[in-house]
Amino acid sequence: MSLRYYLYISDAKVDMLLPQIDPGFARKRSAEVGVSLPLLSAKRSVDAQADRVARLERVVRYVDEFCDVGTVDEPGQYVRGRLTMRWGPLAGGQAVYFGGSTDQTIVGLGGASGHVLGTVAPADQVFAPSSMPGLLDGLAATIADDEAPPDVIASVHTANRLVRGVEQDVEFLAKKLAHGPSPYPELDAHDGMTVLLATPFFVALAD
Repeated sequence: MSLRYYLYISDAKVDMLLPQIDPGFARKRSAEVGVSLPLLSAKRSVDAQADRVARLERVVRYVDEFCDVGTVDEPGQYVRGRLTMRWGPLAGGQAVYFGGSTDQTIVGLGGASGHVLGTVAPADQVFAPSSMPGLLDGLAATIADDEAPPDVIASVHTANRLVRGVEQDVEFLAKKLAHGPSPYPELDAHDGMTVLLATPFFVALAD
């Protein structure tokens, strides 16, 4: 049996998609949340975490089976991957960013910092940090001291050179947001590289 050590779980994506995939699963959770007994608070906390993972895995199974899932180098509407990625908060702290690359693709994953396990979401955000506007705001603030890139693809390319953080081997499933040819081929390790921006359902440590 393969176990995952999750670093990031997007409850927002799961909450949006699960009622479309399995209405019964969503109704069951709503009914259980309505029960509140103080003596069961510790048990509810454990159950809530187990429920969080179960809900995620239900969505992941559906996406893997029925949706257009590709790789980092050949992305579909969704992307699965295993990479060494450097990750940390974007400027402002509302978004978290995972940056890495293959021989063919520079990839950035962006999402809400509140979905990193063990953190609390900032309360003053205007756009959801995992949305395209939210990610662009975070990327723009992070690279503010550098030359301002003209578009999202250039922003990801620049951010991967500037973002600092922990480097770890991770696996992920993400929704593709943007994909295109590298705007700065003179800075790339290989010819013909592309750039990918996606927002993850989950990021976990890879074995």
